[in-house]
Amino acid sequence: MSKTGIIGIIASLTVIVCAFLPWATIESRHLIFTGVNTTGSNYGEPGKLSIVLAVVAIIIFFVKKRPVARVNLFVAGFLLAWTFRNMVLFSRCEMGECPQTGVALYLSLAAAAIAFGCVLFTRTRP
Repeated sequence: MSKTGIIGIIASLTVIVCAFLPWATIESRHLIFTGVNTTGSNYGEPGKLSIVLAVVAIIIFFVKKRPVARVNLFVAGFLLAWTFRNMVLFSRCEMGECPQTGVALYLSLAAAAIAFGCVLFTRTRP
């Protein structure tokens, strides 16, 4: 396995771990949001899709065929777009209340970007 594949797997695992860590806190209402627990809001559970996409990316990192690597390009790109959407969603101010964003939200975005970069630079067999 190449270095980029290993780094991509570690980055995808980081996205999974970050889904369970605090993403945002609203102190006035005593709410703490994670990727899989957004009780008290209308955000849904965006961390579940991040976990699914990261698991699929990890599985595909182990396969070195070119068509499968192209699928991983789509999966990692969608993971990056989804984590960016989560960052925008959880860090915006609503009705005069601005949440305190957690480090895990930005770490998840950075890890998804690294995973996408690793997909771009991984060599594949024809």
